[in-house]
Amino acid sequence: MARNWQSTKLGTIIMETLQRLHNRGSVSTGYDIDNSLKFEADNTEYLSFSNSVGENRRTWTYSTWVKKTEVGFSGVGGTLFGAYLSGSDRARIEQYADQLGLHGKISGTTAVNVRTNRVLRDTSAWYHCMVVLDTTQATETDRVKIYVNGVQETSMTATTYPPQNYQFAINNAVYHYVGQKGDGTDYFSGYMAETYFIDGQALTPTSFGETDSITGIWKPKEFSGTYPSADTNHFYLNFDDSSNLGKDSSGNGKNMTSNNITAADQATDTPTNNFCTMNMLNRTDGNSKTQEGGTKVTTDGGSGWCSMIATMGVTKGKWYWETQRSGGSSDSNDVVVGIAGSEDIYIPHNTAAKYYIGNVAETSSMGFYTTGVPNVRNGSGDSISNSAGDIIMVGLDLDNSKLYFGINGTWDSLGTGGSTIWSSFDDQFVMPAVAVYQGKQIKINFGGYASYTISSANSDADGYGTFEYAVPSGYYALCTKNLEEYG
Repeated sequence: MARNWQSTKLGTIIMETLQRLHNRGSVSTGYDIDNSLKFEADNTEYLSFSNSVGENRRTWTYSTWVKKTEVGFSGVGGTLFGAYLSGSDRARIEQYADQLGLHGKISGTTAVNVRTNRVLRDTSAWYHCMVVLDTTQATETDRVKIYVNGVQETSMTATTYPPQNYQFAINNAVYHYVGQKGDGTDYFSGYMAETYFIDGQALTPTSFGETDSITGIWKPKEFSGTYPSADTNHFYLNFDDSSNLGKDSSGNGKNMTSNNITAADQATDTPTNNFCTMNMLNRTDGNSKTQEGGTKVTTDGGSGWCSMIATMGVTKGKWYWETQRSGGSSDSNDVVVGIAGSEDIYIPHNTAAKYYIGNVAETSSMGFYTTGVPNVRNGSGDSISNSAGDIIMVGLDLDNSKLYFGINGTWDSLGTGGSTIWSSFDDQFVMPAVAVYQGKQIKINFGGYASYTISSANSDADGYGTFEYAVPSGYYALCTKNLEEYG
């Protein structure tokens, strides 16, 4: 039976998502980015530094790769980079209503407000975001240029360009911030990687990326430009030093202070190996949300059950991930861990009791329901005792149509038993999924970042992912490099 991607809204979304997943992560680049930094707005996580001497405030280039895990459909989303003296004198590169823009005030008057019509809401992929300022240009639209994935954005929803030779707050002798506006608001949630600020130069995207000759996909490359002289304010953040995640790797010594950021916030989810996360766009509307880099699912309103699926789906191969029942007993009961089919009309869903993924009778999904006595693994009749704080291991074997669960390093008949995945999954993409009851939460680790403490740092046979327990032989982390080879 041929796949019918238009049969459900979810099927269409999954097809589009999987096409995008071939971007920024699965294409061989010859240049690997090893680390990113996870930011979480709810934890007020950001980097900061003070410029002791102002430099070129008319011309500079900012370049970064970002993966959003939370989206704000109205109002200011998150600040990527900015400078702040006061509410009347500030500037920032921001994601306002998920649109990339540059905003600045001087003496309380908005001097620049340039923002794309395009929205950056894809929580499954990395974006290359680049803003270039050059107020010396005679043509006003040349004074601010915004690029996404190597292409200049020309359709704008805000078009207040700065006056010629305007002196911008960024690069002034004031505090600068990565991940918040400067006044304790507009924090960014997601991942950042390969972040550059180049003082005094108006560069093009080819200094930071290139188009793949076979796929036509924009991909990162080693910086091919030249840094300004050592006494300028340029910096390069590659987040490779977990003991100093604000370290400037350009050699210029513009190190930043980490605020509410620890070594645990270093991630291996990067533009050259994109990991699966939970997808805030595919959730029970308004009732569930992601936190901690898309690795924690909780609720934000409503009542009853709410569900969410992940950003990656597979049709073959063997895959491993972990989840943790977080918090005390009141937070950790009534959650379901499992899988969903791309054409399951009940995922996500918010009517009656059809939408939680353990309801075998009414969905084409299956999972492990973590509350009640016994704790039934739906689809098999087996039971596995578990409690708050336990790590639930998931093994998905699509080559043999099996789904396995384990607790704290011990499997329930991996390779010999397990739940059989029935024929309703034929010709569908299968995705990790969770469901939580109102007020509950669960943490999910696909290997790129974990919001619970990892003490043993196990990886799959190809060296990808960071897990608490050993990855079974032949199973792999859900990331784009593994998808290209095994998925």
